[in-house]
Amino acid sequence: MQISVPQIVFDEPMLLGECPLWHPVESALYWIDISGLAVHRLDPDTGFHRQWMMPSEPGCITWCASGGLVVAIRSGLVFLDTESGSISPIQDAPYDIAKARFNDGRCDTAGRLWVGTIYEPRDRPSGTLYCVERGIIRDLAMPVTVSNGVAFSPDSRVLYHTDTTAHRIMAYDFDVKTGQVGGGHCFKQFSTDRSLNYGGRPDGAAVDSEGTYWCAMYEGGRILRLSPGGEVLREIRLPLRCPTMIAFGGADLRTLYITSVRQNRPETELTQYPLSGCVLALDVDVPGRLESAYIL
Repeated sequence: MQISVPQIVFDEPMLLGECPLWHPVESALYWIDISGLAVHRLDPDTGFHRQWMMPSEPGCITWCASGGLVVAIRSGLVFLDTESGSISPIQDAPYDIAKARFNDGRCDTAGRLWVGTIYEPRDRPSGTLYCVERGIIRDLAMPVTVSNGVAFSPDSRVLYHTDTTAHRIMAYDFDVKTGQVGGGHCFKQFSTDRSLNYGGRPDGAAVDSEGTYWCAMYEGGRILRLSPGGEVLREIRLPLRCPTMIAFGGADLRTLYITSVRQNRPETELTQYPLSGCVLALDVDVPGRLESAYIL
């Protein structure tokens, strides 16, 4: 597989860039800045950029079949009308917003949003994964500390879910018709020993058209491509230490977009990696898959 050198897509650094999302109808890239309280949009062909400020930290976004975006923010789920800029509530957060917030998420092919939470004290796995279907929120009771890496296999039979704090990616049996999650197993466990060959911990992810799982390794400065069996097929080194999530985009879905973080990183790291917080892109040979829309 031939991999191009990562290129800068948006050179204004985010504090905590996350959740890149290729909009297949608009042919545009969206992403969020969690700490910056903003949703961003970029037209890669023209360079035209817009942003919308949120009332609290956004954790993930998904496009809607009827237009606009659903944004999972700390205080709950809201609808963002990207034409007018108006924000309207959908559902209040089902957790204590003083200790938790929504984080990474993605829609399945039936139009449900699967979004997890981060438990901010980070002293126990009090986060979880939720399913949002037509505005109704269901708790999947999957204990994690920092929920990430939500993705689905191309046949929708596998749901991937990561606990970044535990350095662990799980794979669960999934029935897309009913939205039920079955038994799970450890898909990939990364070392938690930071003193010896530390390669980072798994963060956001995406699955390509061949069913392989691409994972951003936070503090590892790399992206991994994993087989359906959890074998490392490819490692891509990045000019930054903390990638947060990836998304396939472009007309042929062969562009891999990468968000990253700058906030609270050591000055020595920022000096070594001045692109920290920027949005990057590189070309890949295997195309990704179109992101499914949320159905209101």
